[in-house]
Amino acid sequence: MLDQPSGGRYRAAIMRLDLDECRRRAAHARFAVLATTSASGQVDLVPITFALALSQGDDRLISAVDHKPKSTQHLARLANVTANPVVTLLFEHRDDSDWNQLWWVRARGVAAVREPGYHLELLVARYPQYQSVAPAGPVLEVALSTFQGWSAQR
Repeated sequence: MLDQPSGGRYRAAIMRLDLDECRRRAAHARFAVLATTSASGQVDLVPITFALALSQGDDRLISAVDHKPKSTQHLARLANVTANPVVTLLFEHRDDSDWNQLWWVRARGVAAVREPGYHLELLVARYPQYQSVAPAGPVLEVALSTFQGWSAQR
């Protein structure tokens, strides 16, 4: 057994998550990290807000360029998706006081840049902050093809 920083115990057993559990945890995660690849092969990571539309065999993730401060609305993630639409997303839960609560889900898919407003109702319903100022920038839609996950416990 490994010691936690708080002195508690961490279960070392590997708990792979099945597809349904991966989808459920990803849908309830509060944030995700999007990995894209530039035309020159450079990998870029960025935290995103998102909403999942889950439908057996047709899972979709929606994320939009919102009003949070950015140096430009022409973001690297949009250029990267245009150059190479294959993306990876990481959803996770951390708890520094109890490592038995740790889990992550990785999803892969193909992304496309959509017009502002595309399925925006999903994001507005998920984030109260968007009810007063809805995202006005381009939207990323990711057709999710695979999920893989791990949890310290079920």
